[in-house]
Amino acid sequence: MEVYLWAFLIGGLICGLGQLFLEYTPYLPGHLLVLLVVSGAVLSALGIYEKLIELAGAGVTVPVSNFGNILAQGVIFEVKRDGMIGLFRGIMEIAGGGLTATIVIGFLISLIFRTKE
Repeated sequence: MEVYLWAFLIGGLICGLGQLFLEYTPYLPGHLLVLLVVSGAVLSALGIYEKLIELAGAGVTVPVSNFGNILAQGVIFEVKRDGMIGLFRGIMEIAGGGLTATIVIGFLISLIFRTKE
């Protein structure tokens, strides 16, 4: 039961801060997306994101900040294994499946639904 509470509180905090960012700054949702991905990568590089995952589970793995965590973990793993060439390979090896699924599903959804003018 405690895991659910932490997931709700921390996930809600991330989403609430994101909403406040959009409401009280002149920035657009794309800016928030970049901020969350970069913050996830920085927290992952500092070793903080793994501790958050242990504490809150899905509360931090569902928001887009986890994408930054995944990218950073891929880079860290490949750099340790192959040196600096891993800097480029790590991102695509770890996140390639998710990126491919996102592109394919986005394309299929665009075929089904029409945008409003």
